[in-house]
Formats: sequence, C-alpha cells, structure tokens
Amino acid sequence: MKSWGEALGRSASAHFSRVGRLRRAMLLLAVAACTGVALLYWRQQTGDQAHRPLHSLYSGVEPQWSWVCRNERCERLLATETTILQSLATCNMLCASTQLWPQPTGPVSLATAAVPVRADAFTLQIRSSPSRDVSDHLSDAFTLFIEDLKSLERTGSSESRRSDIGPSRDVIVRVAVNGSADPRLRLETNESYKLTLRPGDGVLYVDITAYSFCGARHAYETLSQLIWIDPYAGSLLALEAASIEDAPKFKFRGLLLDTARNFFPLNEILRTIDAMAANKLNTFHWHISDSQSFPLKLNSAPQLTQHGAYGPGAIYTTDDVRTVVRRARLRGVRVLIEVDTPAHVGRAWAWGPAAGLGPLAHCIEVEPWSAYCGEPPCGQLNPKNPHVYKILEHVYSEIIQLTGVDDIFHLGGDEVSERCWTQHFNDTDPMDLWLEFTRRAMLSLQRANKGKLPEVTLLWSSRLTRSPYLERLDKKHFAIQVWGASRWPESRAVLDMGFRSIISHVDAWYLDCGFGSWRDSSDGHCGPYRSWQQIYEHRPWIEEMPGMSTGAEPWLIDGGEVCLWTEQSGPGGLDARLWPRSAAVAERLWSDRPEGATADVYLRLDTQRSRLVAKGIEAMPLWPRWCTHNPNACL
Repeated sequence: MKSWGEALGRSASAHFSRVGRLRRAMLLLAVAACTGVALLYWRQQTGDQAHRPLHSLYSGVEPQWSWVCRNERCERLLATETTILQSLATCNMLCASTQLWPQPTGPVSLATAAVPVRADAFTLQIRSSPSRDVSDHLSDAFTLFIEDLKSLERTGSSESRRSDIGPSRDVIVRVAVNGSADPRLRLETNESYKLTLRPGDGVLYVDITAYSFCGARHAYETLSQLIWIDPYAGSLLALEAASIEDAPKFKFRGLLLDTARNFFPLNEILRTIDAMAANKLNTFHWHISDSQSFPLKLNSAPQLTQHGAYGPGAIYTTDDVRTVVRRARLRGVRVLIEVDTPAHVGRAWAWGPAAGLGPLAHCIEVEPWSAYCGEPPCGQLNPKNPHVYKILEHVYSEIIQLTGVDDIFHLGGDEVSERCWTQHFNDTDPMDLWLEFTRRAMLSLQRANKGKLPEVTLLWSSRLTRSPYLERLDKKHFAIQVWGASRWPESRAVLDMGFRSIISHVDAWYLDCGFGSWRDSSDGHCGPYRSWQQIYEHRPWIEEMPGMSTGAEPWLIDGGEVCLWTEQSGPGGLDARLWPRSAAVAERLWSDRPEGATADVYLRLDTQRSRLVAKGIEAMPLWPRWCTHNPNACL
C-alpha cells in the first residue's frame, strides 16, 4: 500500500506543479486520508471471516450464543462478546468427545474440521456383494439413510444462515460386503464393519467394508452420526475425515414391547424400530399377545383375534407384520414375535367348545383372580387337549413365514398357575404337566419349522427353570431369558448350569418399574424407577454373588434385552418410556466399556438424544436445557 500511495503522490505533484505550497499540502492530506480508508476497507474484506462483524455473515436473525472449545470442553459465550462464532452442535462435534453412540469397540480417528454437504449429493457405489439380495438391501437401506438426512436437513433454521460456509461437497459412499449372502440377521451374523472418510478433489469418499449386510448397515448408521445440522449455517456439515473399526460385544441386543396390555398403532412400532437401529439394537421382541388381548390376526387361526382383540381398531394384520419386518430388516433388526403360552392366555382361546374342539384353555377370567394369576384376567392352555398343539403348530408356522426368523424362537413359558391345573387334573403333578406341555410345544415348533428345531428356543425363567426341573430341560435346544432380579439365586443357577441366556433383570432393565401399581396405592411389583445411569452401569456378566459355589460351567450369555410391559403405557407416551434409557442398554451391550456414567457418557448420550428428537422420537431430556448449553457444568 505504501508504493501505491507514493506513486499517486508523485502524479499529483506533477499535475499541480504550478499550484502554491498550501494547495499542495492540502492535496497530500486528502490523498493520505483516501489511502487510509482504502486500507481499512481492504482489511475488512480480506481478513478472516470469523473476525467480520456478525451482521455481515448472516442473512437473517443474528445468533445469540457462541460455543468455543477450550480445554476439551465447549464453553458458551454471548455472540456479541467473541469474534469466534460457532453453534453448540458444531462445537460438540469438533471438540474432544467422539460423539458416537454406541461407542465403537475398535480404533477411532476423527478429524477436527468440517465441510458442508447436502443429502441429495450422496451417491452409493456397491463395489462387491455376495448376492443380489444383499445388493438390494444395501441400496434400499441407503435410501433410508438419505431419507434420514433429508429429514435432518429440513430441521435447519431458516432465520439465520451463514453466507461464508463455502460450497458443499459431493459424497461418494463405496461399500464392499465380503461374507454372508443372506441379508437377514442370524444368530451367527458377523456385524463388524470398517469405515473410512477422506477428502479428495472436492469430493468426500466414504469406504465401508463388512462381512454382512447388517455390518454395512451399522456403518451407514455411524456415518449418519458424523453428519449434523448446523443451525447457524442452515445446512448439513460432515467431518472432513474419519477412520472407525467396530464390532459388538454381544450378538443379541434386544428391546421388548408388549402390545397386548395396551395396543400400539403401526406408526409407533415403526418409529421404535427406527430408534432401535439408531442405537444399533438388533432384536425387536414383539410380545404380541397375553391374557388381556390377542391382536395378531392370523390366517391359520383367525378365531384367536375374533375372540381376543380389543376391537377392529386394535388388530395387526399379516400385512402390518410384513411392513414391520421389512422396515426392521433394512434397519438390521430381527422381529422376534412371541405368543406367550401356556399361561398368559385369555378369552382368545375360549372358542374351543363351540368349534367342537373341547376346552382349549382353563381358568379364563376366573375369580378371585389373585388366587390364579399375577394380574387379571387369568387363563392358561389345556395341556391335555391335542387340538391345542395343532393350533400352535399353525400359529408358529405362520409366524416363521411372516418374520423369516427360523433360527431363534420364543415359546414364552412363565407364571403357570399350578392351582389351575391341579383343579382340572388332580391326578397329575402340575409341574409334570408343565414339562409335558413344553415338550409337545417343541414338537409343534419343529413341525412348523419344516422338521427342524431352531438353533435357540427361548423360555422365560420361571419355576420350570429352577432345580429340580431345570435339569430336565435340554440345554442343547433351550435357552433362558432371565427376567428375575440379578441377585436371585435362581437367576444365577441358570447361568451356572451352562444354559444359553438372555439377560433382562427386572431390577435393572424393566422400564415399567417405578410408576406405582395400577391395582392399588402400593409402589408396584418391581420397585423403584431405573434411571439411565443405573441401566447403563448394570454389567451382570461380571458380578459375583457371595456364597455361590465355584466350579460351575462357563456362562453362555448371548446378550440382553430391555423390557417395556405396558399396563401403564400407551400410544403417545411410548417414546418417553423407552428413550433414552434403552439407548443406555444399547451401548452397554455393544461396547461394554468398564467405565460407568462418566462425563463423556453424559455428553454423548445428550447428543444422541438430540439426534433421536430430530428423527421425530420424543425422547425424555437427560437434564435441564441449561446443562446441554453448558457441557460439563452440571457434572
């Protein structure tokens, strides 16, 4: 700028050589002033965009707050008090925490820079696939991934948009699946994946490798967590580079929803599936019937719904089930439908005598109910009626056909009333009847499954899974879903006997606890409310019970499941009961890191809760919004 000013001064001097000294001095002062103004303008236009006045960066309302990463934590400042302008979402993503949920189990490397992207600028390239089915599932799941991004994009604020974020990048997602040709989730499916994200020639390249469709789908989910909506930019941002290796610790990561006590419309079930996938839960345990209602309308036994549904508006058709199964499969989730027997049946089974089949069930809606069952109405199947087993065969066959799940099945099998059976069969030990029913139900399942037993047939823990009856069950075919309290000896006994097990401890992973009893003014049957922290810190596979003998067989824990029984839940309140507490179970079963609810866990779960809300899932807040705006200040 100095040489330009001097040249201009010499030109002015030559032009005005005949003018007096006073005029010359005034002109030089004017030139100097113009030069100063020009220099100031140049500095404002070419300086760092972050140091420009805020009003020059925005087309609408100026942001109120800015978050700055200091000492590996985001600090909130008034936007007018800082030259660095950054949204909370972007600060969280670029500061210290990985912000991934569940936390990956392998090495993770994430960039601290972001670039703008658009949902319609993502393209998929399938580089290798073991089958056409896998390729189709990869494409269809990618379509869901893009729909999720577009939905997120629509949440961007239109009131304030930065004008300096630069052009968005195209994103090319390249996928290679080099393993199972079956896109279904199976018991032995390898769900691991590797994901790399890198920039190149104005494009972001995402490379995904996996051994199964489910692994690649999990990579899609992780990729979606590297992309966020920046409210100050009004657009999507993505990390510029990343490298992640990941695989779950447990193969069975379930969520149970009871749709018999209260009916839930299809859209709430589909939304639950989407939320499960966002947290990498992989099994939707659909407890579809109970003594209160039988809402599943099956072609093989339509009488069950005719006599057992709450009404025509509280029925799931076979098309409804197919819709759930299709959505779940694209989300990497299996649908495990349970028709609970021999107890937990009701009026749905009362049509036997009129059909010439004799009594299919006993003690239906008997009084006083408290003498025959845990809650009204009572009812359990007739273990000596052969028509019961033929109906079960048809029911099981249709369920397997609808879900495509034939390697694992749930028979139910808990809380049988010995009094009921003794009343009708006083010549037979009711426990022998229970064992005989279980054996014959297994034969019905085998016939329904084309002559082959599933690899795993689940039973609820019960008196049947205590000694001396537990020893009479074949652990080659049966697995036990352990729902009793974690400190109960019978819960431990199932594990010590070497049975394959799914953990659903009532004192940790039952989400209906803590809301009192619907029958009276007591605290309810399962004690206090379980916070997400208590849920997260439950690691029963490492707990020791004092006084237990050593030398037991190795524990065979396939995973765990969080359960929501719905006596006091219904449409409209489902999300808040499930989320984010179910997300805490999801990370425990995926990562199982030894740490408890640390500050990093709080921060990542709060971010994950925000992601769920952006998907339309009404998850409960973890804390006051002030704590979200001031990360770590509430810890």
